[in-house]
Order: sequence, then C-alpha cells, then structure tokens
Amino acid sequence: MNTVASRFPFSAGGAAAQTPLPAGACDCHIHVYDQRVPATPGARLHPPDASLQDYRHIQARMGTSRAVLVTPSTYGTDNTLVLEALAALGGQGRGVAVISGQETDEQLRRMHAQGIRGVRINLSMGATNDAQSIEHIAGRIAPLGWHLQLLMPADQLLALEPVLRGLPVPLVFDHFARISPSQCGQAAHTLVLDLLRSQRAWVKLSGGYLVSPIASTEDPGLDVLARSYINAAPDRVVWGSDWPHATASAGLQPMPDDARQIDRLAHWASDSDTLRRILVTNPERLYGFDTSPTRPT
Repeated sequence: MNTVASRFPFSAGGAAAQTPLPAGACDCHIHVYDQRVPATPGARLHPPDASLQDYRHIQARMGTSRAVLVTPSTYGTDNTLVLEALAALGGQGRGVAVISGQETDEQLRRMHAQGIRGVRINLSMGATNDAQSIEHIAGRIAPLGWHLQLLMPADQLLALEPVLRGLPVPLVFDHFARISPSQCGQAAHTLVLDLLRSQRAWVKLSGGYLVSPIASTEDPGLDVLARSYINAAPDRVVWGSDWPHATASAGLQPMPDDARQIDRLAHWASDSDTLRRILVTNPERLYGFDTSPTRPT
C-alpha cells in the first residue's frame, strides 16, 4: 500500500515534537520529488515521490509553518517542482534553485518573483555544476541579492577558501558544512567558524545524520559541532529537516524522525530565545519572509 506512512515512516502517525515552537518557525531545507519530472543524467539519488501534501503531515508533527524548498540533485537545473510548491505555499515558502548560469536576466527575475532567494551548488552528490562554476554563478545572482548555498567535502572547502572569501554574495553551508564531529577544531571547521563570525556565511543545522559516524541525529557528537556554530554566530544559523531524506530512501542510513530532530535542535539551542532566532528571525532575514502584520480585510 503506497500510503504516506508506508513511504515515510514517522510521518502521519508518529508523535509530535515535545518542544513547542514559536510562530513562524521555518524548516529551511526540504525537497519534493515526482516521477513525472525526469531525473538528470548522472543523478545518484532516485527517491520515491514526495509531495508538498505529504510534507504537511511532517509540518504538523514538528510545529513549523514556513518552509524553504531546495531543488535536489536528482533534477539538475529543472526547478519545476520547487516552483510549483512555492506557488502552493505562497508567503509561507521560499526556494533555493539550481541553475546553469546561462539563464537570462529576465528568467532569473521571474524566479525571484516566484520566491527563489538562492542557488545551490552541490559538489558532493550533484551532477550539474562544478567548482569552476562558482564564481560565474555568484556573479549572475549577486544583483538579485540571492545567496549561494554550497555542499562539498571539507578538503574541497579548504582548497576553495580564496574563491569563497572573494565572492560578491553571502554563502550558506548546508548539512553542517559537511563537517563531521571528529573534524571539530580542524582547519575546515575553523574556516567555517571564521566565515560565520565575519558575517560572510550562514550554516544550516540540517542533515546531522549525514555527517554523523553513526548516521543518526541522536549522535551526541553532534552536540559539540552544533553548539560550535551557534556559539560562534547565533544570528547566522538556521535549521532544516532535509525531508524526505533521500539518502535514507536509498538505504544509506536509517530514516530519521523529524519530530525528534526538532527536539535535538532545542537541545543544541539550549534556550527559547536562541531557538526562536534559529527558527524564525534568522530565516526571515536570510530568505526575506514578510514580517509585516496582516492587514484586516
């Protein structure tokens, strides 16, 4: 039976997060999948369909209300599903696209009007961009005020330090900057902390299970890593569930419980003010969510 619960354990019938979340809490990293959109040649992940409607069950358990959709590596530069989901979310959604850098200015402006606020370059699992495209794409998106979201191994991050420091856009490192707990204090970790402190970059506390040696967000080793980012620059940290966890669908790790991920984030944040900053005020600044009061109709 192809139900939400069968495709996504811990979704429809699971317990809610124990941590009450503030109004406007944002999940800053989710994907949607649909087999009607063909995978790009060379794609390494082919998860089952995962729709915005499916995600609503997860939202209810976590207590979030806003979401940032990220075009996954599966679809290359085809942003169709993200743009469709943004239209459905309205003001509660923002997006991070994947582009080739050959788009016209008008195409990019149209994407901005549809809710796109950044571009992702995935050098770990992607099959679309390479390191040589970073400067060109950054130059294309700078006039729009977008950020560049990066995912790459730690050694590549270090090698690209001169390039990254000179880019004309903010950087966002997803999935804990792809740094494992064992790399705390090493050169790549130190570089990310410096970029955070200097207001050049942001980090997403997303996909902790991807960097954990035991493939679990419950890993106590993540406590030190997460808190290192929070303590360095609490105004430059956001969080994301990484739903629907394509690597778990591929059998590379156990399927995480997203409600538990919320509780783990609360543990890292340590207090309600920091939790609100990570889930509400920081995403509002990074993604440009409308914070004006609702006008009576």
